[in-house]
Amino acid sequence: MDVSNLLAAQTAKFQSVAVEKDTPLDVDAGFLTVTDLNPIDEGSYRSNLEEFLKSTARDGIQALIAALYELPTESSVDGPVTKLPPPTTQLPRAKPLPKPKPPTKWERFAAAKGIQKKRRDKKVWDEEKQEWVNRWGRDGKNKETEDQWIHEVKANADVDFDPVQAARDERKSRVAKNERQRLQNLARAQAAQGEREQRKIELEKTLAATRTSTASMGKFDRKLEGDKKMRGMKRKFDPTEMSAEKEKQTSLAVLSQLDGDAKRAKIDKGTGDEVVNVRKAIRAVSKGKGGVVLGREQRKGSKDSGKGKRGKR
Repeated sequence: MDVSNLLAAQTAKFQSVAVEKDTPLDVDAGFLTVTDLNPIDEGSYRSNLEEFLKSTARDGIQALIAALYELPTESSVDGPVTKLPPPTTQLPRAKPLPKPKPPTKWERFAAAKGIQKKRRDKKVWDEEKQEWVNRWGRDGKNKETEDQWIHEVKANADVDFDPVQAARDERKSRVAKNERQRLQNLARAQAAQGEREQRKIELEKTLAATRTSTASMGKFDRKLEGDKKMRGMKRKFDPTEMSAEKEKQTSLAVLSQLDGDAKRAKIDKGTGDEVVNVRKAIRAVSKGKGGVVLGREQRKGSKDSGKGKRGKR
């Protein structure tokens, strides 16, 4: 019985673990990625696309697994584990490069005069002590004048002149001057950055206005490459389904708003009672005499009319 065909079919199901191609696959175990730089076989690609993709993916996965098995392993509770090596593929930055800081006032002056910046050492040689000492800070060289045991005083100095205090005040003034210049540089840099941001906002507003200045509100205008989509107001709608308590609160809020609008309109326009100015009407009827005189005249007139009626009887 010839079983060669059966053996060949069984062997075809299990391909070799060795992946051999004209251009070796680029395996990056750090990122668990495989790059296939071989040209695509156009015949296989067009005849059976699904089979071609499966074969290419199988070769890449097989090469990746073979590379992982070559790494050293360690035993753990979950089984053997391996530590991935550092990746070799250079990925692009997730964020853009930071913008360079604007030059300070001294940097602009040094660039104009051609002054080269020299970094000063933190240690200086002290001839008296014959050792290296700090330039600043504790036991610094800049405090040498303050710590010396004898000081030279001018002949016209005041009686209460303290050379140690004068040297300390001079050093403190230099420190304060440097700090003030540093803050001025920061304020100048922030002002320049703020101007750029303001200019950018103004340009965006102008561009948005020009886009919507046509009759079609920019709907049929030709889009340029790199144009950002204009941001508009998004309407917010309440959900169609809500609880009875929330619906009750929403309805009460609408009613209270309508009631408040009606009250404000009533106060602004005034009611029917406030249409006539009572004081102005009394002043006009009494001819400027006032309400008291008008009342007296009305009472007097009523008495006279009563006497006339009795006389007629």
